[in-house]
Amino acid sequence: MAIAQRGRGAVTVRLQMNARRAFVMGLAWVADLLLGDPPNRFHPVAWMGAVIAAAKRRAPRQDPWAQMVYGAGLAIGGAAATAAIGCVVERLLGRLPLAWSIPLQAVLLKMTFSLRGLASAASEVRCALEGGDLDEARRLLGWHLVSRETASLDASQVAAAAIESVAENASDGVIAPLLYYAVGGLPAAMAYRFVNTADAMLGYRDPVHEWLGKASARLDDLVNLVPARLTALLLVGAAAITRERAVGAWRIWRRDHARTASPNAGHPMSAMAGALGVELEKVGYYRLGWGQRKPLAGDIGRAARLVHLATTLGLGLLLVLSLFRY
Repeated sequence: MAIAQRGRGAVTVRLQMNARRAFVMGLAWVADLLLGDPPNRFHPVAWMGAVIAAAKRRAPRQDPWAQMVYGAGLAIGGAAATAAIGCVVERLLGRLPLAWSIPLQAVLLKMTFSLRGLASAASEVRCALEGGDLDEARRLLGWHLVSRETASLDASQVAAAAIESVAENASDGVIAPLLYYAVGGLPAAMAYRFVNTADAMLGYRDPVHEWLGKASARLDDLVNLVPARLTALLLVGAAAITRERAVGAWRIWRRDHARTASPNAGHPMSAMAGALGVELEKVGYYRLGWGQRKPLAGDIGRAARLVHLATTLGLGLLLVLSLFRY
């Protein structure tokens, strides 16, 4: 009898913890939609970036193997340290009354994702294109959304790049951190954000970053395997609900997802190309949805609406996962 009671007590505690985690996710989502991101000086992701930049300045310059080992230590050690900080913070917050603990955890979780910021950046590019200011659209695209050179892009290529970024960031900027929080709490969400930030800063194939960023890039590929595919599936579902091209989203996703160098980016981007019925091309690298029409400025808004709905569907799915995981 005592063993059974202890078992029921453990289940009750677990359910309470799960409910608390689900509530934190919902509150963080509302905070993002209403408030957006704080200034960089208050943002943990900006602090992560500062740490990575400082470590990069101290990296070996000549020996590729030394660079690779140093980069691996930075990626793995940084993720582990961030997870440890998240664990300490989560435990400390767990000792506070719920009226304080849940809002503070929600604020920290919100720092790991940004839907409002993504939609705002896409909207700025769209408005510049619709206003005929191609130079400003190029500037905003390079400032907010992509790392590629934008000076030579025409209007259609700017629209395509914005749509690609919106689709890809739906995965690594929204769904992935929420997924990791759902299964591992703040430590997992914060560690994911460190890995993704390290890849964004170091994961390039150029003489400076080829070896230094290799571990960050491979680790980022690994942690995004599930989120990228889940996001693509959510985009198909969102297309069906909004009466966009759900069949096209599924068909182009299955056909073109492997056309990018990244094992993950092609999944949400190709699903988006199919949903909108457009061709997304990065000249010299890939063409997703080839044979469809070139995108227009208005398609950026359509992409943003699909991402809003897809990520909302994803939030609902992850809330259920949080509530019923054991």
